[in-house]
Amino acid sequence: MKKIAVLQDLSGLGRCSLTAAIPVISAMGVQACPLPTAVLSNQTGFSSCYMDDYTDRMEKIMEEWEKRDFIPDGIYTGFLAGTDQADQILRFLDIFAKEHTWILIDPVMGDKGEAFGFYTEALCEKMRRIAGRAHVITPNLTEAILLLKGRAGLEETWKELKALKEEEFCERVQKLGEELCSRFSLRAAVITGIEKDRKDGGSWIGNLIWEQGAAFWCFSRKYGGSYSGTGDLFASVLCAGLVKGMSMKASVKKAVSFLEGAIRDTVMEGTDRNEGVCFERHLWKLL
Repeated sequence: MKKIAVLQDLSGLGRCSLTAAIPVISAMGVQACPLPTAVLSNQTGFSSCYMDDYTDRMEKIMEEWEKRDFIPDGIYTGFLAGTDQADQILRFLDIFAKEHTWILIDPVMGDKGEAFGFYTEALCEKMRRIAGRAHVITPNLTEAILLLKGRAGLEETWKELKALKEEEFCERVQKLGEELCSRFSLRAAVITGIEKDRKDGGSWIGNLIWEQGAAFWCFSRKYGGSYSGTGDLFASVLCAGLVKGMSMKASVKKAVSFLEGAIRDTVMEGTDRNEGVCFERHLWKLL
């Protein structure tokens, strides 16, 4: 059976990180091998949380995995609490990434035009180094800008994008995807969860794939607001799909279809955004 090493935190409440990745990857017929970066009482969107940082224990786990000649078919990383954890990720890649190993990096640093509270320029620079080791990255639009321009360029670029009409907006986002692939020597960049008002007064969620010099868009209907863990669910489907030999486009389509139904149910149930997406009853779609 194919295996994916998942380097993320474990949050007891709020469907995100490992509690999102493990069931999704498993449902797709791939073994998820978690390496916790931290254990949290709940994800950080809640008003408070307890966190046990595992940075100093990650190396011990890596030593044991190395003894057992662990060779993953995929490596997937998400939220990192700081530069020390980023260094551990780079060390993990040095040890375990082989020629056939798919490396997917979700550079969690911000959303909706703003950097998260834990963001620093030093962390962003480490993320750039990690992205340079990846085959595919899955930033949202904010994170794509941060990777290319840092916090200094985020506000100005965000305002410019929001002022553009639909067609010009799409062209500009495609340019960002092209720049990401060029700068980090990626096989593909997937910019996720892109929201934009349509000409007819509605709104859509778009996901851009920039692969082999060409753009491909995958759209879905927008339901409600934003929810914790949607990026983790998306990246988990994509990584498992790639490891199984699916194309980038097919994997993204599968992720979008899976999330669209789950988000629709979440909105209908009135679930709080911090509780995450009610995806469990939609896992059958991934089998």
